[in-house]
Amino acid sequence: MVGGEQLVHVADVRTLDAYRDYSAFKSDMDRKNIRTFLVVPLRKDGVLLGAISAYRQEVRPFANNEIALLQNFASQAVIAMENARLLGELQARTSDLEESLEYQTATSDVLQVISRSTFDLQPVLQTVAEAAVRLCEADTTLIMRRDGELYRAAAQISITPEFIAYMQSHPITPNRSSIVGRVVLGGQTVQIADLTADPEYTVTETLTIGEIRTLLGVPLLREGVPIGVITLGRRTVRPFTEKHIALVTTFADQAVIAIENARLLGELHQRTDEVAELNRGLETRVAEQVEELGRVGRLKRFLAPQLAELIVSQGDEKILESHRREIVVVFCDLRGYTAFTETAEPEEVLDFLREYHGALGPLVSLFEGTLDQFSGDGIMVFFNDPVPMPDPAERAVNMAVAMREAAGRLIVAWRERGRDLGFGAGIAQGYATLGQIGFSERSGYTAIGTVCNVAARLCAEAKDGQILLSQRVNVGLKGSVATEQAGALALKGLTQPVVAYNVPLVASQTALRVIEGGTPSA
Repeated sequence: MVGGEQLVHVADVRTLDAYRDYSAFKSDMDRKNIRTFLVVPLRKDGVLLGAISAYRQEVRPFANNEIALLQNFASQAVIAMENARLLGELQARTSDLEESLEYQTATSDVLQVISRSTFDLQPVLQTVAEAAVRLCEADTTLIMRRDGELYRAAAQISITPEFIAYMQSHPITPNRSSIVGRVVLGGQTVQIADLTADPEYTVTETLTIGEIRTLLGVPLLREGVPIGVITLGRRTVRPFTEKHIALVTTFADQAVIAIENARLLGELHQRTDEVAELNRGLETRVAEQVEELGRVGRLKRFLAPQLAELIVSQGDEKILESHRREIVVVFCDLRGYTAFTETAEPEEVLDFLREYHGALGPLVSLFEGTLDQFSGDGIMVFFNDPVPMPDPAERAVNMAVAMREAAGRLIVAWRERGRDLGFGAGIAQGYATLGQIGFSERSGYTAIGTVCNVAARLCAEAKDGQILLSQRVNVGLKGSVATEQAGALALKGLTQPVVAYNVPLVASQTALRVIEGGTPSA
């Protein structure tokens, strides 16, 4: 402050060198639990008179409007100190203690009204007008406030009600024809000793209705810009003294403080309302997002995550309603699983299934398939629904191959523990009816049709390591995946044989072999 700083604002005192280096300062800050503080100087004509400070017991810097408010309070305090100094000098210069007490009481009353008033300026301005009339031995007082390019009456005391009514209905434009205009144009105090002797003063109603001869005007200045004017009038030609002018100037400063307080508090109130409205909007958006996440979570139970998020982002679940579409269905399960469950303990079966599903399940999402079911070792996945895709057959076969590779790695470990298991899959393409089934608390998305039966029967027919495809799937691959003909198969429940193709194993998958007789597939 002594060095000329306009304010000191420390977000966290514990980051200061003084906090680390001076134990007395650290002790004082810790004792009061001070974290964030703000200090504003009390200056008059460049002289530092003191300071006003505020602190918080949490790290939370003060906002710009809070800083401005504290600076305004500092200005008010300087004015109060200046008032006290002026009143002290006045008391020292005069023997009339009663007059000095009256001045002090008047300024104190104004300050008290300012401290009590927040958004309501009228009591403050009216108190200033009354104090000015009484202490300056005036017959009338008028406080004008800027309203755009005009100045309108905000508070008044007059000897004639007609003059009050006239001023309230006649705003003033700043020019030389009125004392308000002259004060605004010059930004300084103006006194006209005798209105009848001033040829430029043309607001004759001041003489005819207001019955005023001597007129004084003092500006209300905010950062050097007039935002209003206080005028005092006398019915006789009797100029106001320097003492009266100084007192009215003090009242003008106090009125500016009140106006500025009301403006800042009004802005703060508006910002608070805006923040409250934003919070309400945020709460609504959070609720919507929570609901959206819930919908995504429900859909992810049977859809690939990207498809679930697409459906929610489009806000339309109609595509999940019952409909008919051509799909590619994949069935896969383990060879030798039934024999395994007959000899294994239930806990071992559950551990085995968790490991198995954990390895194969993520592949469904990876290839953007739609999971129909996990049933023991059996897995059913279909492609091209609910969102169509250009290459459902290729995706289905590639997923089955990836599952075969994942199962192959597990089978090696299972066989080391004496569990003789293998993997097989069947894939078919055709039309099916699809839609949601279940109830409100638990639902699924499934496909029903012959194509599902064909895929299941091909899976049952597949030997260890085989991925059997229907002819339509093989055609749909368009040569993108190597296949070999497995011949026409008579499948259970189907009247006509099905021409099947196999996706042969690669060298890295020799762990898969035929369990029910034969040699390992190559």
